[in-house]
Amino acid sequence: MKETLERLWEHWITQDLLVIAGFALVFWLLRRGARNERWQRAFQRMKRDRSGLISLAVVLLYLGIGGLEMLRIPGGPYGTRSILDVFTAGVAQEKTYSAPLADELLNSPRHEKLNGRHLLGTDVLGKDVLVQTLKACRTALIIGALTSAIYVPLGALLGILAGYFRRRVDDVVQYLYSTLASIPEVLLLVAILMVLGKGLGTMALALGVTGWVTLCRLVRGETMRQSERPYVAAARALGQSHRNIVLRHLLPNVMHLVLISFVLGFSGIVLAEAVLSYLGVGAPVGTSSWGAMIDSGRSELARDPAVWWNISAAATALFILVLSLNILGDSLRRAFDPKRT
Repeated sequence: MKETLERLWEHWITQDLLVIAGFALVFWLLRRGARNERWQRAFQRMKRDRSGLISLAVVLLYLGIGGLEMLRIPGGPYGTRSILDVFTAGVAQEKTYSAPLADELLNSPRHEKLNGRHLLGTDVLGKDVLVQTLKACRTALIIGALTSAIYVPLGALLGILAGYFRRRVDDVVQYLYSTLASIPEVLLLVAILMVLGKGLGTMALALGVTGWVTLCRLVRGETMRQSERPYVAAARALGQSHRNIVLRHLLPNVMHLVLISFVLGFSGIVLAEAVLSYLGVGAPVGTSSWGAMIDSGRSELARDPAVWWNISAAATALFILVLSLNILGDSLRRAFDPKRT
């Protein structure tokens, strides 16, 4: 029992608490911006946007599934098991491939019957493809949360400092993101992962270090525009410190850009994780990942008959999530558009 609790505690320290802290930090930053009137008008517009609400529901569904896989409880062969494992405990494991809704193993000379029915079939190890697809939501959630916890505060902070103080601070920040932008992103990601090794944490670190550039540019430009507004001049005339001007006045007025970049950046992070896992430098072996499923499904298409359901399930799940995030991001952009009345 003691070893089980120690493993559970280590899991929470290394993964779950970091993910929760990442989302808490992002939500705190967004809450800072949601206090002004502009955000309230945008929320009212969002309520009338049907496509945005549907995409938001789909994204929340993915996050809920990932949360069920991320949260662990004592039990199982390795000391802990996820809540999703509890719900899927009745799904039987087979010996090898089986087609969707099939009654027997694929190419079984003895027509060996399955232990159960599988909606999306099974993989080479006999694991249910639908369950593996659902488990991969956890990887997307962890990568997205940890990466956002790195690049969102970094990009927002550097962008505001560069746009507000300008001069030497702006020169230093521009030099940093110009240098990073001049290096091909995929090559830089692969180089960092080859040095630090495989793992979800190192992947999030690599994506966070290289992903703050776009957000920094957007926030810097908006901060420069907001700095010329009368309310900033009035705050300076009243003797407010630079800290108060940045946190109380400038930050809430640029947080809509942070929110939109966070949503659109999340889709880019999920795609980047899939690409890196497809290249073999992403998620470690044994971790459920859509990119790893697509990579393994590539060779399965050459079988006779072709095993298409593994790659199809992963690609479809990835496509729906990325599409929903992009629609949600576009809906947020329309809601915050100052030209709309």
